[in-house]
Amino acid sequence: MSISIPVDTSNFRVEIDDHGIAHLIFQPPGGMPVTDAQGHGALASIWRTLNAHPQVRVVLVRSEGKAFCAGGELGMVEDMLHSEHARMRVMREARELAQGIIDCDKPIVSAIHGAAVGAGLAVALLADISVASRSAKLIDGHTKLGVAAGDHAALIWPLLCSMAKAKYYLLLCETVSGEEAERIGLVSLAVAPEQLQDQALQIAQRLAAGSQSALTHTKRSLNHWLRAAWPAFEASLNAEIMGFGQADAREGLAAIKEKRSPQFNQAAP
Repeated sequence: MSISIPVDTSNFRVEIDDHGIAHLIFQPPGGMPVTDAQGHGALASIWRTLNAHPQVRVVLVRSEGKAFCAGGELGMVEDMLHSEHARMRVMREARELAQGIIDCDKPIVSAIHGAAVGAGLAVALLADISVASRSAKLIDGHTKLGVAAGDHAALIWPLLCSMAKAKYYLLLCETVSGEEAERIGLVSLAVAPEQLQDQALQIAQRLAAGSQSALTHTKRSLNHWLRAAWPAFEASLNAEIMGFGQADAREGLAAIKEKRSPQFNQAAP
């Protein structure tokens, strides 16, 4: 690696190699990558930096941990339950994250292994090309927590894997394996675990060697489908953030901490 881009977090680092590939690497190595409050903000804002950097041609998002990224740490979720300020901050960052990836002119490749949850899952699936280990576990656990699936799912899942599959997995919080994700179109490609990093790097290198103008304009054109779906994203994000101020979210977090099934309010909203 030739250049490091400073980031205001220990949740990930960014290094640019000699091919012009910016490696966004979730960490710690061998540990369980998560996003804390500071890391969530840094992950939301990094895309503007990468897009503007003259030496970056492609972004490759990968992990050196036990998983791709296991989502927000429980302390951040706890803050959202009790603080309107925290909820509003996370809402702004979630919007900035999705918008930043969509508007980034550089192609983005994700290499997904282990669990991909929360903001990590958003990055994994909003990437232009997503490569998953067949044993990866893609988990959108919002409704199990008692809030709407709002940070990216309503925006992109129906476009990737059909409305029927999106509703099945998002309403039931079913885990999607990497192999199944490829079968239903949720990811671009699923490969054997030992092939994941090499395959994703090869794709990133091919993109880095391509016509940057052609790739940029192709990505911009295709992403108008996501821009057309933006009202659904805004509605789902607002519903999610509102949900963190309600009783079901408090029960959902308590159930996770106590390792039991949640007992949600059965009254219709």
